[in-house]
Amino acid sequence: MLRKLLCAAALIAVSATGVLAEGVDELNPDVAKRLYNKDMLDPMQPVGPSKWRDFKPKKGPPWKIGYASSYAGNTWRAAAMDELQNVIVPEWQKLGLLSEVVVTQSNLNDSTQIQQIRQLVDQGADAIILCCSNPTALNASVKYAADKGVPVFSMTGYLTSEYAVNSSVNYQVGGYEIGKAMADQLGGKGNVLVVEGIPGTSGSDSQNRGVLAGLASSPDIKVVGSVAGMWTDQVAQGEVQKWLATNPGKLDGIVVQSAAEMGVLRAVQQAGRGEIPVAIGGELGALCHWRKNPNYINAAFQLWPPADDIELMWHIMMRTLQGQGPKVQSILVDPVKLTHEDLTKVMDENCNLDSAEWLKVGSKRWGYDPSYLDDFFLHPADPRAFKP
Repeated sequence: MLRKLLCAAALIAVSATGVLAEGVDELNPDVAKRLYNKDMLDPMQPVGPSKWRDFKPKKGPPWKIGYASSYAGNTWRAAAMDELQNVIVPEWQKLGLLSEVVVTQSNLNDSTQIQQIRQLVDQGADAIILCCSNPTALNASVKYAADKGVPVFSMTGYLTSEYAVNSSVNYQVGGYEIGKAMADQLGGKGNVLVVEGIPGTSGSDSQNRGVLAGLASSPDIKVVGSVAGMWTDQVAQGEVQKWLATNPGKLDGIVVQSAAEMGVLRAVQQAGRGEIPVAIGGELGALCHWRKNPNYINAAFQLWPPADDIELMWHIMMRTLQGQGPKVQSILVDPVKLTHEDLTKVMDENCNLDSAEWLKVGSKRWGYDPSYLDDFFLHPADPRAFKP
């Protein structure tokens, strides 16, 4: 009896130190320090233990998946959809793990997306993927799905629902690196225009918070304006053109969220404002501009390569459906930094300046390789080898 009491007391003491705590404490300490540090994490980002740790699906494969997309009007969404339809679906159907993917579009209307999520649940979806949505508006529909045994997965942005599984880069970390890189490129002094994504979405707001912190790392950097590019080249081009026309003063740099850097580059060129450095993400046309002009910027940062983002979410979803048990609510990855030397290895000088395609960084750099993703699951296994 004494031995049992001593063992119980020891377990209580260990638990009190946090060693046995569920969630972030179960992750690789280096990853936890880098990506889950509260000082460099969106304060609303859910990072507690996942509600789906002990989940077992209602039935085995092949599974029916719903993709409740919020928007289809930019190059990022097109690239993600291309990866889904032409790479992911054929592969996982051949593996016998997927029956079909049902796609809906809500065109940034939360009420429509809520209705579509419920319809997907009622139509027999075994899991639902969302993209880039309002962090709180969909929570009731996520709970509706969870009550029916249907997990909801939010990629490239988070939902605050305790029943959601989220995946993305740590946008605040990525935004900080982009902002600081611009500040460093300008020698710590200058006027900068900030082009946000879609204000009110978690990915945009988190990244913008990081960008402003990165720019503020140099006290002589001044943010002279901010516009919403809506993650769309045409929108960003129009908004920046209007801003430049009404603000003829000195402008030294522009920080923009993908997918809008192509539009911003065109706006600057059409305004005749010279070679103002514009932050570049993953659009191939913008990367081509840098490839042809090596001294244009010092580095590019990939925060949401579309093909990789949907691959990461797909692997997380399939692992969860297989009962592997996600440890945390949000599975985060590091931004990928590219130097010009890196770019020369994947793009030659004969590249297309008008390309609307995106750079794919690959599984090892975006977290869906087992060497990284296994650590986020209680019972990790190769999801492609699953046998019910």
